[in-house]
Amino acid sequence: MNRSGARDKAFKFLYQEEVQKENNIEAINLFIENNKIENKDAQQYIIDTINGVNENLENITEIIKKNLKQDWKIERISKISLAILKLAIYEIVYAKIPFKVVINEAVELAKKYGDDNAPAFVNGILASVVKENI
Repeated sequence: MNRSGARDKAFKFLYQEEVQKENNIEAINLFIENNKIENKDAQQYIIDTINGVNENLENITEIIKKNLKQDWKIERISKISLAILKLAIYEIVYAKIPFKVVINEAVELAKKYGDDNAPAFVNGILASVVKENI
């Protein structure tokens, strides 16, 4: 499994977490097992990314809020877009993955799983985050 595939799985777990409000190492391991993710690098990426997002969730949430337009509240963001943004912001700010790669992958996830407006919304928020953090 390549990095894009692992990122897709990490997104799916984060989305699942948004819906179920449950996260623990057993849930991550069960997710990996149920999705038959056998590649050790992919497993480690998923575990590290999910733990990283959750360890930095308060700051990541603040970054999202700070980059929303004035009349928007975080509660208005779809759970899919929110999971994508959390993943992408973690990768840009904490994992130090090149922002061009992260934004491209995030927009692709938004195209695949989000509504028609999701790709532009995700791109706009992440572009704002990059300007702020570079």
